[in-house]
Amino acid sequence: MENLESMLKEVSSRIFQAGGIDRAVVTKRRSRMCVGVRASHRYLLPNGVILNVSSTGSTYFMEPEAAVELNNMEVELSSSERKEEQVVLSLLTSEIALSKMKIKVLLDRILEMDFAFARASHAHWMDGVCPALSSKGYNNLAVDIEGIYHPLLLERSLRRLPDLVRSKSQTSPYSDLRKDPLELVHVFPAPIDIKIEYGKRVVVISGPNTGGKTATMKTLGLASVMLKAGMFLAAQNKPRLPWFDLILADIGDTQSVEQSLSTFSGHISRICKILEAASESSLILIDEIGSGTDPSEGVALATSILQYLKERVNLAVVTTHYSDLTRLKEKDDQYCNAAMDFCLDTLHPAFRILWGNIGESNALTIAKSIGFDERIVSQAQSWVNKFKLDKKQEQKGFLFQSLVEERDRLETQAKKAAFLYSNAVHLFHEIRDEAQYLEEQEEALKAKETQKTKTEVRAVKMEIEAVLKDFEKQLKTIRIDQVNSLIKKSESVIASIVKAHQPFEELASKRGREFYTPRLGEQVSVKSLGNKLATVIEEPGDDETVVVKYGKIRARVDRSNIRAIVANPAIGSVRSSRKQGQQGMKNNLKELRSLIAANYKDEDSYGPLLQTSRNTVDLRGMHVEEASHQLSMAIDTRGPKSILFVIHGMGTSVIKDLVLKLLRDHPRVAKLEQSPMNYGCTVAYLK
Repeated sequence: MENLESMLKEVSSRIFQAGGIDRAVVTKRRSRMCVGVRASHRYLLPNGVILNVSSTGSTYFMEPEAAVELNNMEVELSSSERKEEQVVLSLLTSEIALSKMKIKVLLDRILEMDFAFARASHAHWMDGVCPALSSKGYNNLAVDIEGIYHPLLLERSLRRLPDLVRSKSQTSPYSDLRKDPLELVHVFPAPIDIKIEYGKRVVVISGPNTGGKTATMKTLGLASVMLKAGMFLAAQNKPRLPWFDLILADIGDTQSVEQSLSTFSGHISRICKILEAASESSLILIDEIGSGTDPSEGVALATSILQYLKERVNLAVVTTHYSDLTRLKEKDDQYCNAAMDFCLDTLHPAFRILWGNIGESNALTIAKSIGFDERIVSQAQSWVNKFKLDKKQEQKGFLFQSLVEERDRLETQAKKAAFLYSNAVHLFHEIRDEAQYLEEQEEALKAKETQKTKTEVRAVKMEIEAVLKDFEKQLKTIRIDQVNSLIKKSESVIASIVKAHQPFEELASKRGREFYTPRLGEQVSVKSLGNKLATVIEEPGDDETVVVKYGKIRARVDRSNIRAIVANPAIGSVRSSRKQGQQGMKNNLKELRSLIAANYKDEDSYGPLLQTSRNTVDLRGMHVEEASHQLSMAIDTRGPKSILFVIHGMGTSVIKDLVLKLLRDHPRVAKLEQSPMNYGCTVAYLK
């Protein structure tokens, strides 16, 4: 490479000396080293190869004949070099891949530390304080912030953050930021206090333009976002705010010529999206609600929106010039008023919030102060007085009409209530008489049912005892090769007896399950544990589940999986009969009972439903692709006739839906059911 460059520099110098170029040029075109030469002097490079031409066509980039072989070697070496680089990179990649999880964890930790240092630097730079989540028992304030600055307005008054990281020996760039106010770039903005009591759902901020209504609302929104991000606030004492899951805002003019939206249409479009996304833990911020249309319709629409938000969100803060919205507090304590202070002497806003007050726009005063024609202002003031008087008369008329309508409505309701009361008394006497009659009928029916049950039990017992006695007699005289046929015949006879009384059995079983309540310390049979005997260690709860203990294992099972252990009189009869006769008869009777018990074969061949770390896969917090891969691997590693517990959680249900779809479509999954111990877990029975 050095020989090639040296030769080309020498050739380019000769061309320059011969007037073939303005200055010696050695460059690369099409991955080959070449020299520049005027088109009129290309004869200076006989047998040279033209690789490129300048945009003007006056300069050729040519490869001298003597450089062809060296260029070829350079191309070959470059290709070999790239191959070796790929080999080295592949080896490095393989080495890194072995520790990819450690590297990922390390990068995550570094990122967390970087975020923490960034937040700390920002807090130091703004001289911030750590906020806290509000508690109702603290001072009865849902939002309690004193002396907070709008963070973006405050940044203009602070020095710029340093661009470079300084060494430990250098002075901290934050050490003297707030020592001397005269050294600051700008004057500090005015701090504000935001105090909202618990139970207040809607805050209506009124006041003049440029008074700070919108800035106050933005400050609350930014403070809520910074709290969620773990950032400090530029405030005094200990700021306290609720936790808002969503912070939704409509601030500013949303007029759009491209989308054919007027100011009002854009405003309503944004509010519509906010109402769709809002939840009961959301913060809603709306600037100039209901503006941009007829004031009467705007007030009506704004009132309806605020009533909707009051019932469905944590807190809504709105700004307005409509005085009607400030009167909503008179009818509902969940509303709260706030006014922006305005100094009438200086005609300048004081940038201070007066909580519980109603602000005035002071439009005429401001217009007069900036030199507006006094005649127009005076005429406007007379119109304002007239409108106020007309509005008061109108309100009185509305109030009188509403009172008359309310009186008529209450009279109608009183008549309906008296009529309903009379009907209720009559119905009460009828129901009482009917209840007494039903109680008498129930007692008679119970006595009849009890007698019928005793009769049927006695009949079944006598029939089974007769079959067993007949079977014992035949066993004494029967040959060995006829034992199986005799057992089948006896089994058929007993089955027919059981079938004949099946309705009674089903009724008794159903009633037993309906009224049976396991007691503390009682032994029960648990189907989900393979019909094992377990001990009840907790009283049944309201969720129809019972905690049982099987050996050292504690499990919460559904009451439908629990059966009481009841002695059977027929079994006692069989046992007394087994003590008589020969040993062969005992064995055959035992075999007969096994055949009969086979009718009640347990459907669960998967063993006890017990969750361990080996048969559990936890997919919470994973992405869809990772969760799908982990679930497939878990199924592949499980043996036949095994159980797999899949924990997917109960969050957005994305992972749960994925798990259920994969398990239903998987050929090895026989059935699914929800885990009795965890509602965020699905149990898969594998083939």
